[in-house]
Amino acid sequence: MSKIIKVLALTKYSSQGASSRLRTLQYLPYLEGQGINVEVNSLYDNAYLNKLYATGKRTGFLNRYLLRLKVLFSAARYDLVWIEKEVFPFCPALIERLFKLFRIPYVVDYDDAIYSHYQLSKHWLVRVLLKHKISKVMQLSSHVSAGNQHLADYAKSSGARAVSIIPTVPDLQRYHTKAQNEEQSLVIGWIGSPTTQVYLYDIAEQLAWLAQKYSVRLHLMGATEDAISNLPNTNIEIFPWSEAGEVPFIQNLDIGIMPLKDGPWEKGKCGYKLIQYMACGVSVVGSPVGVNEKIVLESNSGLLADTPESWQEALVALLESKDKREGYANNGRKAVEEYYSLQVQQVTLANVLRDVAGAKQGESNT
Repeated sequence: MSKIIKVLALTKYSSQGASSRLRTLQYLPYLEGQGINVEVNSLYDNAYLNKLYATGKRTGFLNRYLLRLKVLFSAARYDLVWIEKEVFPFCPALIERLFKLFRIPYVVDYDDAIYSHYQLSKHWLVRVLLKHKISKVMQLSSHVSAGNQHLADYAKSSGARAVSIIPTVPDLQRYHTKAQNEEQSLVIGWIGSPTTQVYLYDIAEQLAWLAQKYSVRLHLMGATEDAISNLPNTNIEIFPWSEAGEVPFIQNLDIGIMPLKDGPWEKGKCGYKLIQYMACGVSVVGSPVGVNEKIVLESNSGLLADTPESWQEALVALLESKDKREGYANNGRKAVEEYYSLQVQQVTLANVLRDVAGAKQGESNT
């Protein structure tokens, strides 16, 4: 029987944080079945996040750092450490350097270009002290798992010794194709958060025109009421976000959209909205920013649009052709089944963790 691999996972969030849930926590049942036992330490737990969302205040911040520091004293007992982004945000890479010094291998995972936050910070001290932090964390790691090619290229340029691309993916046991929309009016939908709803405002005029000409409805999940005033003359309905509600929401859409600005932060995004739509058999329109272009073109799951005018043209093309919508939708679902799913990527991740743990065990035996 093969040796059990013990992993300490240092996630940024608990299950309420999308990045931690999708990049780490949803893999745990499969990993356990593969003999990879993962103990999770979340920097910010559910209680902390609930208070943050309710008040907007980061109370108990220092306490969360001290609790993590206590956990780190046991890191040497594990075969490897699996880090989401960094051990301590807005602190130098001291712990990662110590891991390297004491030969504690670690895998570090990225689904965002967080280095751009440090490099472009409005605070000069952050820029001076931390602009090279993520490069150093990558360089010191045993393996970098990146959500897209843009992040992988940054890791390679930073001197990372091994890099794998593992996209952010849904679980096909939860995501099923949409039912046929029998209602007369079609639905354009978007799923996201208050911080990303601003991307919709760049196409507000086009969405309003479509609402009038085609009686199209606009459904938003995770947006705030501010979206209503910023998207005037639009037949809009806002749905509160919940993990259980994501799939039913998407299944009610005819077209899923993902507009983005073309900036350094956006280039690092992993196109998860598009993949969610595709998993439910919904045709997509997205901005050709970062991995979005690769996802849409290679899967032939929809259209790309880089100006307000091209957004209008793309949406009109899909609204006026049921055959196009269904063709793109079928292609998207097939791409998810073949590549952009938990069922496919969990095998890749398990192999990464095994390789890093095996390298450590090999060093111990020499």
